[in-house]
Parts: sequence; structure tokens; C-alpha cells
Amino acid sequence: MKDMNEGYITPDGRQIGGVLMELKNITLKFGGVTAIENISFDIRDGEIRAIIGPNGAGKSSMLNVISGFYIPTEGEVWFKGYKRGPMKPYEIARLGIARTFQNIALFDGMSVLDNIMTGRLTKMKKGLLAQAGWWWTGAAREEYENRDKVERIIDFLEIQNIRKTPVGRLPYGLKKRVELARALAAEPKILLLDEPMAGMNVEEKEDMCRFILDLNDEFGTTIVLIEHDMGVVMDISDRVVVMDYGKKIGDGAPDEVRNNQAVIDAYLGVAHD
Repeated sequence: MKDMNEGYITPDGRQIGGVLMELKNITLKFGGVTAIENISFDIRDGEIRAIIGPNGAGKSSMLNVISGFYIPTEGEVWFKGYKRGPMKPYEIARLGIARTFQNIALFDGMSVLDNIMTGRLTKMKKGLLAQAGWWWTGAAREEYENRDKVERIIDFLEIQNIRKTPVGRLPYGLKKRVELARALAAEPKILLLDEPMAGMNVEEKEDMCRFILDLNDEFGTTIVLIEHDMGVVMDISDRVVVMDYGKKIGDGAPDEVRNNQAVIDAYLGVAHD
């Protein structure tokens, strides 16, 4: 039974915590175009929260609001009980929010290990002067500690055999896994995944689903994802927000959303009044 103040128990017996982030009456406009219109929903600690909708529904714009990349025209974003104002990208990362992108954004000429290490930058405190005094300033110890955390992520995502391979040489599915690893290196409280399985074959999708579920289960990471594969969404999500033409038309457990007539109409292309 759900207790929306204290959290809820999932059908498979997992405990979901209280509200971690709340989006209140979010409207986002670009000139005369309204990308998001007066949408509210929350994200709870430890859940897998999906945002779905037809192309052009405003899903990526909403993810950009959650990540702090876009500042809403109207409305408020609350995180851990505090209203969040405009922040720089590194401040968002330090706050505990990381993301992957719909289009892969890695450094092709760098190794898998080095790409993942870039996700640790906000965790590394030693500056340029400290780096110059590598051994006696503690910079070496910091490097080793951060590298150890990255090696654990490499083991978790089962990419040990490509750790020294330049990313540009990897197939698409492995690049997506490396991008996930880099986001995990920041130790996020909320991990945002923008179409993590786009362009993957069936086997790659199964692997990615397994990693997402294991990440949520073993580390308690809250995950917000945009995904077009409805089979995946319904299988792994705890709650689903549905958008269409910038508006929210559904919000609830997968079964509730699946049987929502407005959602069915949107995906079948029923004309709007």
C-alpha cells in the first residue's frame, strides 16, 4: 500500500523513500513556442521514474529542467526539501545529479578508463600546484583513490576487457555503457538517462536493463529515464509520467498508465480537439 508522504512499497517488495525532487507547475518557453506547459510531478528516493511520450512531447526539455541545464520560465524545482535556483553545471554535479545524453558525448581519442575518470573531476580537490608536488601533497593518494572507484564501476558494468581501448574504436552499444560508467563515476543521487537504449539490439537492451536494475537495487540510485521502448519502460519503471504536446496526460504505476485512455490516444495518434 502506498503512503505518498513517507514513500511506498513496490509490487516486488522494494521500499521507495520520500520525495527527493519535486517539480512544481513547470512551464518552459522558447520565444513564442511552449515546450512544457504547467507540469508538476515528483521523484522519490530510490525509484526508477520514466518520462515517456510521442516525439516532440517535451521529454528532453523536461530532463534538461531536472538537470538544471534549462531554467523554467515559470514554476519551481525543489531538491531535498530546498528550492533550487539557477546553478552552474559543476554545481549541479556536486549536488548529486548526473546524466547521459541521447547523442553520445565521449572523448573518442581517450581510453575507456580516462573517459570514466572525467566523471570524477568534481570529487578531486587537489589543484594544479598540488599536482606539481605529486607525492608529498596528497595528489597521488587522491588519484589512486579515485581510480579505485572507477575500477569498481568498470567491474560492475563488465567492461574490464576494454578499459584501455580508445572509445572511438568501440561499437555503439559499448559506447553507451561507457557513457553510463562516466555518469556513475560522479556518484549521483539522481541519474538521468536520455534514451539509454536507443539504437541498441535486443541483447544490448537486455544488458542495459540489467545494469539499470542492478544499479538501482545495489546502490539505491534514483533513476529518471526517457525511453521509447514501451516494453522496457513497463518492465523496469516504478512510476511513469506521460507527456504529449508539452502537457502531462498521465502519471502513475505502469499498469495505470498502460490503461489510461489519454495515453492510448496519444500513442495511436488520435486527433486533438
